[in-house]
Amino acid sequence: MREAGGWWRRKSTPAKVETYTRWSFHFFAVAEVAAVGVPLFGAMPGWLTALLLVMLGGHAVTCAVTASRALDWTRGSREQPVHMLWTLGAITATVATTAIAITEHGPSGEDVDAAAGGIFAVVLIFGAGAIALGIRDRKRIFGLVAGFAAGAGGIAAPLGMPGPAALATAVAVLLGAGFFAFTSVFSVWLLTAVYELDEARETRARLAVAEERLRFGRDLHDVMGRNLAVIALKSELAVQLARRGREEAVDQMTEVQRIAQETQREVRDVVRGYREADLGAELAGARGVLTAAGIDCEVTGEPAGLPAEVQSALGWVVREATTNVLRHGDAKRCTVAVRTEEERVVLTVENDGVLTSSGGTGGSGLAGLRERLAAVAGTLEAGPVRQGAFRLVAQVPLAVEVPLVAEMPLAAEGNA
Repeated sequence: MREAGGWWRRKSTPAKVETYTRWSFHFFAVAEVAAVGVPLFGAMPGWLTALLLVMLGGHAVTCAVTASRALDWTRGSREQPVHMLWTLGAITATVATTAIAITEHGPSGEDVDAAAGGIFAVVLIFGAGAIALGIRDRKRIFGLVAGFAAGAGGIAAPLGMPGPAALATAVAVLLGAGFFAFTSVFSVWLLTAVYELDEARETRARLAVAEERLRFGRDLHDVMGRNLAVIALKSELAVQLARRGREEAVDQMTEVQRIAQETQREVRDVVRGYREADLGAELAGARGVLTAAGIDCEVTGEPAGLPAEVQSALGWVVREATTNVLRHGDAKRCTVAVRTEEERVVLTVENDGVLTSSGGTGGSGLAGLRERLAAVAGTLEAGPVRQGAFRLVAQVPLAVEVPLVAEMPLAAEGNA
């Protein structure tokens, strides 16, 4: 049985903002019916109450559907809902005209006037706000609000409403529709900004990986480029000498062998340097990166004095865990603790954002870390520990015996 509310926690921050925005506009539809629909009961005859409730409910549903499709359009998942915008405009005009006609020519009484007048103003305000979601041009939105306000006065005056009352109604619609339209536009802007920020964070993580790969490529090129050029020249010289029967060809090939062995050693040094990670530097970097991303990061423990092999292995754990928090989680707080106990070092990374992709024991990044830790007799455990929390624990013994052949495939670096 799935945990209650788990669907919400599994959503990313942008998805949560989008869901909140959508349901806010759906709630506005309920609020519209509740605000001006309930007062109809007892204010006018039953058949007239039923008629206005049906029209008001249809208008509210159309507003909700239009808002939903307009949000889809802003997210790029559908075309601009032009047909729905015109449909909502027509229904808004129909309901408003019917309401003001009942006010001026329907049953007499202050309750009737108040109830019908409320419907007249509210449908225009909510209709303008919903239509504004489907428009991007600022001038058109201003024109929409002004048009609804002018239409309110233009409809009210011919149907018998006194001039001052018609003007007051137009001003009220102008202010209400303007506020609701501004709220709609601001909601769309906020949702777009959240998605752009999330994309920027993903881009930053990818650029960090690309930059590290480029650095490794440059270092490898610097080491191998010169030596390979020398090997090529000496090999060509050895070929020419061998064709002439000169004994110097053996000396040249011996030199080629020496340079090749030296190149092999230098490449191993480059790869070893690329794989080695200073734990202190990684902890400081993790704190800086997470803080810059708006995540409260607390680092405890002192890595000084630990063996180089232990620091290198745990440094990669910190690097991978930080990447996972940034790319796969929705964390607000992260704690990193380093402690020594019973001849072993324990690194704990815990955050309050449930990972959405590489949680638990899955993920090639975590698999690569387990391979690294296995080379120093270490272990790694990762997974949810309580509601909304994810913990990664790495343990490495202090007395590390590194095998002579401890080189790891470079494929493990792909998830850094």
